[in-house]
Amino acid sequence: MNGLPEKIGRYRILREIGRGATAVVYLAEGPDDPRPVALKHVRFDDKVRDEAKWNRRLIKLLKAEKAVATRLDHPNIIRIYDASIEPGQAYVVMEYFPGASLERHCSFEHLLPIHRTIGIVFKCCMALDHAYRQGIVHRDIKPANILVDDQDNVKITDFGLALNVSKRVETDSTFIMGVGSPAYMSPEQIKGYPLNQKTDLYSLGVVLFHLLTGRLPFRGTNPAQLIYKIINADPPSVSQLNPDVPEQMDAVIRRALEKDLYSRYKNGAEFAKDLAAVRYKILDDSYVPPDTQRFNQLRKLAFFTEFEDVELWEVLRICSWRQVDKNIALVREGEADQRFAIVLDGRVELSVGGRKVAELGRGEVFGEQAWIDSIEHRHMLSVVSLEALTYLEINPAALALASDEVVERFRTQVSTVVVRRLAIIARTLSQHMPAAAVGEYTATGSLDLRLVDG
Repeated sequence: MNGLPEKIGRYRILREIGRGATAVVYLAEGPDDPRPVALKHVRFDDKVRDEAKWNRRLIKLLKAEKAVATRLDHPNIIRIYDASIEPGQAYVVMEYFPGASLERHCSFEHLLPIHRTIGIVFKCCMALDHAYRQGIVHRDIKPANILVDDQDNVKITDFGLALNVSKRVETDSTFIMGVGSPAYMSPEQIKGYPLNQKTDLYSLGVVLFHLLTGRLPFRGTNPAQLIYKIINADPPSVSQLNPDVPEQMDAVIRRALEKDLYSRYKNGAEFAKDLAAVRYKILDDSYVPPDTQRFNQLRKLAFFTEFEDVELWEVLRICSWRQVDKNIALVREGEADQRFAIVLDGRVELSVGGRKVAELGRGEVFGEQAWIDSIEHRHMLSVVSLEALTYLEINPAALALASDEVVERFRTQVSTVVVRRLAIIARTLSQHMPAAAVGEYTATGSLDLRLVDG
């Protein structure tokens, strides 16, 4: 591990403040100004054959960042003061901003209050509007490139991938195919179409969605599925994923994420105006922090093992936490009620025709038959609490509004529970039945089929 350099160029290094795959960022001090600056330092190793091409690309990005920065002067865009590209190294000296990226606020347990989120994205809208007026499109707007401090001061950074739209794309030295982060890329960016400011506004709309819900509008199990959804699917409703978000925000998100360029916001100022209208209707003291204790309780249950954190937070939003006393009838045989539940604490008894079938405890599912039965939607068993009971109630009407991923997780887990429960019941029943017939199998264990002449 290399030690801390004393100087890089004319700048005295104070300490390391960040490290990425290609660069190290230091807090530094210039010779003529005591104010601290951030110095992004990149070393090149052309001795390694595979590194040469990547190094040339890095140099291109650093030159682009320097060229773009000279044209941008906005309080919400990181200022670039100096840059140097040498044979073995390069560095960019920029404004030091003691904030952190928005990435930390993209998980549901760390979401910002809605009015603060709107204020931050409003400032980003105006910064991107300024950049485009100077002929610059960022092309990689994502939470990692937006810095915020405790007072919600905002700085957009990393204009190294920016596109100078005043030049022809074929001759633009900043144009590199495939730039951007796939989950935040616009449909036209994925397709490789010419870009303008609207691609940044789309990406900012994805950031806004992520900050309000703790999840991305489009997700896939592989890149091809993600790309298909970005190009073809409609985003979920933010107010349904997070009931604290006012319904007016749905229209703002829909317009920001329009696949049709003509229907999307035409500039950052227009986007900001609609955000301000929503912000005006939100009370600052309405924010309630998420209940991490309940989240942790669900995380420990085997039923939710395959659920991602963001999906588990969604479960907490759409489901109800219930408590009942001993000997309470929770489900009646023959009822057409599709609600089902998961035991959190206590025990329940399952019965049919007045006869006990089984007892279930913590982490077990009950009442799921009516949800699975797509024809009659009726319960096949009765359920009674055997002691004081705490359970999570899932209402299919609310579940229908959840993300596709959460619905699929429930279907998979509940189906698995039912199959295993049937196997246990069959094994118990078999103890009171006569011996089974014995069949013959081939050596491979498969059925031996033969054609027989009629």
